[in-house]
Amino acid sequence: MSNKIEILGKNNIPEQGALVIPGRLDFNEMLHLEQLFAKRPITWLCEEKVKLEPAVESFLDREGTNAIAFDATDADPASIGATLRQHLSGGGIIIFFPGYVSAHTAECCHIPGPTIRQLCALGLPVLPLSASKPREIALSSDNANRLPESVFTFAPLIPEDKISVASWRQALLEAEEEAFASRSFLQESLPVSLIAGLKKHGSSNSLYDGTDDSELSFDKLLAVAIVFAQEIKELTSKKRVGVILPPGKGGTLANLAVLLAGKIPVNINFTASHKAVQSSIRQADVDRFITADPFVRKVASFPWPPNRDLIFIERTLPHLQKRIKRWFILCKILPTPMIAKILGLGKSRGDDEAVLLFTSGSSGEPKGVPLSHRNLLANVCQFGSRINLSHESRLLGCLPLFHSFGITATMLYPCLEGLNLVTYPNPLETKRLAELIKIHQVTALIATPTFLRGYMRRVAPEQLSSLQYCVTGAEKLPQSLAEAFKEKFGIDVLEGFGLTETSPATNINLPELPAHGDAPVISSHRRGSVGKLLPGIAVRMTNPATDQASPISEQGSIWLRGANVFSGYLNNQEKTAEIFEDQWFNTGDVGRVDDDGFLIIEGRLSRFSKIAGEMVPHETVEATITQTLGLDKETERKIAVVGIPDEQKGEAIALLTTVCGETRDQECIALRYQLMDQGIPSLWCPKLFIPVDEIPILASGKLDLKACKELAENFIA
Repeated sequence: MSNKIEILGKNNIPEQGALVIPGRLDFNEMLHLEQLFAKRPITWLCEEKVKLEPAVESFLDREGTNAIAFDATDADPASIGATLRQHLSGGGIIIFFPGYVSAHTAECCHIPGPTIRQLCALGLPVLPLSASKPREIALSSDNANRLPESVFTFAPLIPEDKISVASWRQALLEAEEEAFASRSFLQESLPVSLIAGLKKHGSSNSLYDGTDDSELSFDKLLAVAIVFAQEIKELTSKKRVGVILPPGKGGTLANLAVLLAGKIPVNINFTASHKAVQSSIRQADVDRFITADPFVRKVASFPWPPNRDLIFIERTLPHLQKRIKRWFILCKILPTPMIAKILGLGKSRGDDEAVLLFTSGSSGEPKGVPLSHRNLLANVCQFGSRINLSHESRLLGCLPLFHSFGITATMLYPCLEGLNLVTYPNPLETKRLAELIKIHQVTALIATPTFLRGYMRRVAPEQLSSLQYCVTGAEKLPQSLAEAFKEKFGIDVLEGFGLTETSPATNINLPELPAHGDAPVISSHRRGSVGKLLPGIAVRMTNPATDQASPISEQGSIWLRGANVFSGYLNNQEKTAEIFEDQWFNTGDVGRVDDDGFLIIEGRLSRFSKIAGEMVPHETVEATITQTLGLDKETERKIAVVGIPDEQKGEAIALLTTVCGETRDQECIALRYQLMDQGIPSLWCPKLFIPVDEIPILASGKLDLKACKELAENFIA
């Protein structure tokens, strides 16, 4: 058998007969499976009336091949299963071969929903098989010739009484995660990989700074960062260096220079409270902070450290021009390994800390989240392989660098993969951002729903005509906003999902692919979901009330596992122990995975109230109230649901609102009746209206849960 196919999980192959259901399979892989099971009776199973490759049809038609076709619309799959069962005797293997479909290549499942439901209803023991293709899920710096064509990963056998679409999909995702986690590039060094990426795309890609309309090619960016890195090493012996800068040339250079100095950048949230900032600095143990004079003046209210601790980037770089020119030439001549050796890089790699971020502190004190080289390389690869932008693409980078999506998706991703980056320091200045999108013909916009509302108010449709992707995260995307954005700009808003602890991206919706002839299309976009899991991420669910495992198709607490998941909070073993169990990370969110693989988030566990023993989702109540009060088209958040103590039922629902009038009791009663008319249980309806001047929002666009809770507590005190 060719060494171009690697096999994992061989010990999961049972001696008994089984139905093998791969998520996807091509002709070459089909031949390898035939060799793998050569000593056992093999029956090939495919769906009637599907399109097969000519080579596959010839293979199935050859003399001596046992092939059976079945109808996925048959109303009695059990009878088909009874017929097929005889083919399992003597350790027989039935292998399902999917037909041709239109699907995004990096998806682990190329089987239409009705087909997989019918296969799971046959009542046969199932052996899930992930057939992943490393060349589809690789960094641009990877040497494709070193990678195998495919990796077969067998999951444990699912008994006939346990098989369901949910159990099969969960097993398939776990098998794919195992295959991805074994990839060698995950043990590499992030700064060395950045050198490779910036060198490879040095003359073809650039950073465009929207504050002064300047352009900095990636090869110049690399040379400046190397020289600045040498200065940083002279100025501090600490392993971490603070960065207090917005997106732009300065913020990008600062982060790259800290990494190339063999140190760990800590981007400080300059919009956080003084208490949160001081907590972050103390936890990070930093003594030097990179910033710029204009920014210090702009955010004068920030609790700035003493001037002696600040490294002013615009004061430092002019004195380094000769060295920058020398390194510009050296980077053209020297290979990446030699540059890394000169800079003393490469010792820190894999699971070592690469970047330190802090959670938003929306529900308490900020927690330090150390992200490793492995975490960040994995997530750039996972995200990049799904969104699949070309090297000519232009990405708008306006999310703050203390935001995990800001540093991973709008800084590391373009530098590693070779995308043009257009930066601007403020995601709220949508008028200027729209000008930049039009001037530079930006291809991809990454934002939050809160920031998108600004485009609805101030931007003309033609200004965004170049966009191919508009991705949102950080908070739930209201369907009314998605529909309004689509109506105005003709662009589907692609909701994704992630957390700081997952580096951050875990899910994303993608544009639907066009059909190819009669071949079915595997859906890649579902409104109301956050999309399918990125490659190499597994999921499981537990019952929030009992902590017992539950099917991923049922509402439960979401647990994730993958190379992008961090290993624990900074110096906080107690909090880490609360969220990890056998390498599985509890996201703190509640949701389910539908039969087609889309993850539906039904709320954050902290955004549920337990009322009379029932879990009440705040976000569902908010969405219904928004619709009921006619706030769908509002550009700013007008309401927020919070839980308040209740002596009789444990908790009750209160509504923070900027739109209530003087007669709050009457309004509350009227709203309760309106909500119940729409099917909302009485238990879920607000018991109290709390008037506020504005709804607290974090700089990331997320609801400030801590501030909302404080407003409610102060009102009822």
